[in-house]
Amino acid sequence: MSTDVLNQPTELSFELSEEQQLIRDSIKDFVERHVKPDVKERDASKEFPHDLVQKLADQGFMGMVHPEKYGGGGVGHVSFCLAIEEIARWDASLALTVASHTSLASGHIALAANESQKEKYLTPLAKGEKLGAWCLTEPGSGSDASGMKTTAIKKGDKYILNGTKIFITQGSVGDIYVVLAKTDPDKGTKGISAFIVEGDWDGVESGGKMEKLGMNSSDTTEVIFEDVEVPEENLLGELGKGFVDTMKVLDGGRIGIGALSVGIARGALEESLKYSGERKQFGSPIGDFQAIETKMANMATEVDAARMLVHRAAWLKDQGKPFTKEVSMAKLFASELAVRAADEAVQIHGGYGYIKEYHVERFMRDAKLMTIGEGTSEVQRMIIGRELKKEFWG
Repeated sequence: MSTDVLNQPTELSFELSEEQQLIRDSIKDFVERHVKPDVKERDASKEFPHDLVQKLADQGFMGMVHPEKYGGGGVGHVSFCLAIEEIARWDASLALTVASHTSLASGHIALAANESQKEKYLTPLAKGEKLGAWCLTEPGSGSDASGMKTTAIKKGDKYILNGTKIFITQGSVGDIYVVLAKTDPDKGTKGISAFIVEGDWDGVESGGKMEKLGMNSSDTTEVIFEDVEVPEENLLGELGKGFVDTMKVLDGGRIGIGALSVGIARGALEESLKYSGERKQFGSPIGDFQAIETKMANMATEVDAARMLVHRAAWLKDQGKPFTKEVSMAKLFASELAVRAADEAVQIHGGYGYIKEYHVERFMRDAKLMTIGEGTSEVQRMIIGRELKKEFWG
């Protein structure tokens, strides 16, 4: 048998499967027909696009990674990334709605719920009949989840939930909330548990819609829980294991944020290519100038690199392999690229890049959230550093 490593078989491939190509082409066609035409109006009105979300649900895009037995599409996370990228290319707000609904709220239920809970809650979420919201962040605790103040105190066969969550995506339009709360405040992160809470229960109230820099048609609010009676059967996962599961949920969520970031960066590149071919200065398209060529060459190279990092993390998750380091690398690189690419796109457009007639100013506003949500860039570097030390130091 030959020992020449150059002749060894490999699974490395850069081609999409037929199913993945079909999913990508299908969502791209959907976005071109239904999402692109009114994206500026949605950004200006800041209204949540219930109609578009329903159309996505009808096409099976609101639960595509969840098992078919619960109403999902049963596809892998690479396919999910392709879909999120195509949506984010034109409407990052809508992509954020799909990503957060799929990866966080229903993702946590898919990860930790028992069979009864999955049948009751995951099924309508995967079908897009109901929207999910994941409630972790609080006014006084973001990256430090152990600092949360929300509590769930056992009383008979119920937990009494009290606290306030902030920056909750789908906070006012969600139907099913996954809420992290302290069930044993003296145990730190080991005393945090997760609960499934229905939005129409007594004591659940959404705060006013938050005014944001970007992602204007994505719903973001406070959610207040005041003496909410949560049945003990709505404990999600094991008591005291909520924080452990949360870290896994965030790993999965970062795949979606990475793909969303790639979509924004790709949009910035494609709009720049289009504009630089049309805009003339000194008798030539500005795309012929070396300074502009260099900007677009760098953007294109980094978009491809970011996509490969994101798809690697998604593939590892699909294979059931560890992917914490890889997804933090993907999220870090792709999110910071989205900001750089949007900035370069505005620069290429010049004064026109600063007005709302062109898409790139929206890309610039939307991109910044990518470096903050689901773990800041600083947190991603901390995770990568920790994982590297575990690998090399043991």
